[in-house]
Amino acid sequence: MPRKTPIRMCVGCRQNLPKMQLVRVVRSPESEISVDLGGKKSGRGAYICRDEACLKKAEKTKAIQRALECEISPEIFARLREELLAEGEEDE
Repeated sequence: MPRKTPIRMCVGCRQNLPKMQLVRVVRSPESEISVDLGGKKSGRGAYICRDEACLKKAEKTKAIQRALECEISPEIFARLREELLAEGEEDE
């Protein structure tokens, strides 16, 4: 019997997609926000598509802040955008 594929919802576009197609943004127990490419870091997580449009929408609607239950500065969004775009370029 094949293994069940985990499904997660993107906080930007609200689409349900396989976990491996999404990037996890995590708030660590020390309240540090980072991109978790492996999906294994401890902390509260939110999933987002590897798409800048989804990140912009999540930033505008404060979806990531709600999911992570903390405020996120514009500098952190800029760093997340860089990391997401760098990850997207590696996939191509």
